[in-house]
Amino acid sequence: MKSVDMICLSSREGEIRPLKFRIQESNGEFRIVKIDRVISKKEEKTAGNRMLVFTVQSVMDGVERIYEMKYEIQTTRWYLYKL
Repeated sequence: MKSVDMICLSSREGEIRPLKFRIQESNGEFRIVKIDRVISKKEEKTAGNRMLVFTVQSVMDGVERIYEMKYEIQTTRWYLYKL
């Protein structure tokens, strides 16, 4: 699980939809990844913390990838998970 900077859309009803994120790679450089499609969204509790789990799809380095983004509700932090 790696912390990321996220740009997301929030509807009037309070629904959150991730749009793109920025991650710092091991060499120190930042990479911006656009989220092409949200496949699913669910809520889970991890160690007592409520999290929204988004299964999303993006094209990275010319390859289509499916991975998970987690949003920790209490701290309002985003994480890249299962890439």
